[in-house]
This record gives sequence, C-alpha cells and structure tokens, in this order.
Amino acid sequence: MASNIHELRSKGADSEKITVNLGFVDLGRVDLMVRDGFYANRSDFIRTAVRNQLERQEESVRQSMTRRQLSLGLSHFTKRDLEAARDAGAPLQIQVIGLASIADDVTPELARAAIRSVEVLGAFQASSAVKAALADRTA
Repeated sequence: MASNIHELRSKGADSEKITVNLGFVDLGRVDLMVRDGFYANRSDFIRTAVRNQLERQEESVRQSMTRRQLSLGLSHFTKRDLEAARDAGAPLQIQVIGLASIADDVTPELARAAIRSVEVLGAFQASSAVKAALADRTA
C-alpha cells in the first residue's frame, strides 16, 4: 500500500525543529568552535554531532529496526490506499522511522476502519480529526 517509501535526505523542508538545553560552558565551547570556523553556526554543530552519534550507533539502530519491523523513510498513505486496506479486510499497521503522513482527504471513519495501529518514531502528519480518531491506536 505504502509503495512510496524513500530514503530520508537532509533538507530544511523535511525536518522538524527541536530544542536542546546546554550548560553555559558547553554552549561557550560550541560558540568558540563556530567562531573559529569549524562550523557555520550552532545548528550546524548540533546537526553534525547528532549525525555522528547516529553513525556510531548505526548497527544497534539497524538491529532494533529489524526486530520491531520498522520502515525507514517517508510513508504517505492516500485515501485510495486506506480504502483498499479496508475493503480487503486487512487493516494497516503503520510502523515508520521518519515521516508518516495521511492524505488530507481521509476521513476519521476511514482511518479507523483501515488502520490497526500507528507507531512513528519521527513525525506523524494527519489532520487533527484523523489523529484524534487514531489516538487509541497510536504508540
């Protein structure tokens, strides 16, 4: 159904803003590295640090993804996808690391009829009504 899963790429529009609290000394050290030209800005430093840590733990993450049967990337579910799942009597188990999105024309009733569970590590985009309808099925 979700045949359009793509590898994530680092692009501004495909990201989500987070807040990181650092101690003053650590923040000062980051600013020093920025001032000395190692990084373009604080955000560049943080993105690089996160990527480096994820690379160090890549095998552990891969094993966990396999064990939990999670898909990596972008998964978009259309009204047609959900109607097909409902009509086949095979509700979807959405399990994604990255971004899972449900089309805006999907009704809460269709979502409940076609989706058994939702587990998204990253971001889940759907209308407020669909999210509310799936609240008891979302991990």
